[in-house]
Amino acid sequence: MTRTAAIRTSLLSLACSAWLLVACSPAPTATPDAAAPDTASPQPDAAAGTGAPVGDEAGFVPLFDGATLTGWHLYRKPGAPVSGWSVVDGVLTRTAASGDLISDRAFGDFDLRFEWKISPGGNSGVFYRAAEDEEAAYWTGIEYQILDNERHPDGRNGPDRHAAAVYGMYAPDGARTVPVGEWNQGRIVARGAHVEHWLNGVKVAGYELWTPEWKARVAQTKFKDWPRYGMLPKGHIGLQDHGDEVSYRNIRIKEL
Repeated sequence: MTRTAAIRTSLLSLACSAWLLVACSPAPTATPDAAAPDTASPQPDAAAGTGAPVGDEAGFVPLFDGATLTGWHLYRKPGAPVSGWSVVDGVLTRTAASGDLISDRAFGDFDLRFEWKISPGGNSGVFYRAAEDEEAAYWTGIEYQILDNERHPDGRNGPDRHAAAVYGMYAPDGARTVPVGEWNQGRIVARGAHVEHWLNGVKVAGYELWTPEWKARVAQTKFKDWPRYGMLPKGHIGLQDHGDEVSYRNIRIKEL
């Protein structure tokens, strides 16, 4: 073989080897892009931002059935006809002078959720852990304040009188109500001595019962005249008749 032919043969052999190497090599494996979003990851639910985990309604039972006043009675008047409170289209409304409406059952540790709507210039409240053997529910029960902050005179008596306050005790921090006449979301969580008030998905107050700090606050208020105020580990839920129209709906509770 001539020198020229030998060179031509060697070059042809190298070319064939290179072609075989490329053809037989496995296809490159794709690597994840660190900057690319993980579309398979769960995305925030539209209901998130309400201050409570999505889907945490499990275990709640209606405290108001949306059709009748079953499970409720006027304070210190069990079995008596209830006037002044009406039920229309799933809404419970105080329409005339009658007295506070309280639950038949008493509750200790609970998560209470409800919606409320106040009339212009209106005032009401939700009592909890209230006894029924005193002159008034507020002698023992603590109050989640319901108020038209702008129009009712109590709105000018200090932030501890504003909507969602622990009435007369703790002002709500970061509370934002919707316009008067629209529905707000209220929530009260009581577990032993620890209590929280929520408004429209935001925790606006939290406190510890029966501590020296709590007792010192009570001593500076009208509640000092009622030694059982805030002292009961268990009691009734109450809806206050403060002389104004107020509506409630979707009242539900989970015992903890």
